[in-house]
Amino acid sequence: MTGFSFERVGTAPPTSCSRGATKTGTTICGLVFPGGVVLGADTRSTNGETVADKNCAKIHYVAPNIYCCGAGTAADTEAVTGGGYHATRTSLTMQVGTVASELLLHRCSINRPNRVVTALNILKTRLFKYQGHIGAALILGGVDKTGAHLHSIYPHGSSDSLPYASMGSGSLAAMAMLENEYRDGLSLEDAKGLICRAIHAGILNDLGSGSNVDLCVITRDGVQQLRNYQMFNQRTHTRDGKFLDAQIPDINTSNLRTATLCSLP
Repeated sequence: MTGFSFERVGTAPPTSCSRGATKTGTTICGLVFPGGVVLGADTRSTNGETVADKNCAKIHYVAPNIYCCGAGTAADTEAVTGGGYHATRTSLTMQVGTVASELLLHRCSINRPNRVVTALNILKTRLFKYQGHIGAALILGGVDKTGAHLHSIYPHGSSDSLPYASMGSGSLAAMAMLENEYRDGLSLEDAKGLICRAIHAGILNDLGSGSNVDLCVITRDGVQQLRNYQMFNQRTHTRDGKFLDAQIPDINTSNLRTATLCSLP
């Protein structure tokens, strides 16, 4: 017999199985004001339909003058950026992410602060290399000698440079607030209030976003991290006394013994 034989078609086991994309929930946004950049994020971490963490930090350290909000897979965003701790030339308090480590070496070699465009190019190159398999959607903000900068970076490596940006599953509600209320020349307090309202809109309209609002203000004078700047959905009722102090009713165990005896051989 010559040629190809297709007799076993349909009987062989499948060589690969397709899997749907993981659904994540987050609302992150940022804007540029005359004095610097304000970043904001919610604090809900989900695992499918389960709320895994109600107070998760989504604003990550990249450099002393550059921070980044992450949406998507929590492990990917922390590994790519730099987690949440500060690293200096003399001490390293944690194993920071890949980009934060590269920027630390870059600062040590040139002996001056990093530029935001440097972090942008490193992040874009890293994400494009893996063609979207790293689930990290980022909003990068920072201040350098050229001014304040804000960039949004998509998991496949593309980026935008805008005066305001939002990403995550609650980004549509947040962008509606930003487009409606943003204007040039915002003061620091107005910028913080607008970011809080944008994150709150995502919390109210997206099931994957929730809990509190974290802010990060980056200026030439330094960085101010405002953890739990606003807290929503707080518990309004507390139980009087501990559970063990309450009277526990007696349990009728006669039926349990009967069921156990009946099940014995």
